[in-house]
Amino acid sequence: MEILKIATEWAKDEVFSSKFFILFGIMFVLASIGFWQLGKTEVAKAFVYPTLVAGILLLMVGIGILYANSSRVSSFEIAYNEGASDFVKSEIIRTEKSMGEYRTIVFKVIPFIIIAAALLIVFVDKPVWRAAAITTIAMMVCILFVDSNADARIKAYKKQLELENESDS
Repeated sequence: MEILKIATEWAKDEVFSSKFFILFGIMFVLASIGFWQLGKTEVAKAFVYPTLVAGILLLMVGIGILYANSSRVSSFEIAYNEGASDFVKSEIIRTEKSMGEYRTIVFKVIPFIIIAAALLIVFVDKPVWRAAAITTIAMMVCILFVDSNADARIKAYKKQLELENESDS
């Protein structure tokens, strides 16, 4: 029964984490509105659409994670009651898959995108492209910040699952 509590706490932590994506998304949308209303220069006006797109993307990610993990909280108890051992094994498989995705996307692809956007700032002289590159870097840093914490949480959660799996065997 302890592993059910740990799994539920992990999912609740993920729900909390998703709220940061939503917060960052709102901040990007507000920045877009600020650039639209207050931007007087060509550079300031160039930020309107990139920050709006970034904000919408972050909101979509946050809401998607919020929904997925909110529904997961209620399904954990059902899955656990159907078979605790099977629940633990399926969670270990799911966490391994998630950790692999983090290794690839968060720690390889996102840094590559940041580097590419930084190079775009250096080599392109158009305000719209520079604004898009700067906004991309800011959005990727937000994602990196939230997902690096999620990666640490999922590693700790997997360790707890493995300890539970060993004690069942």
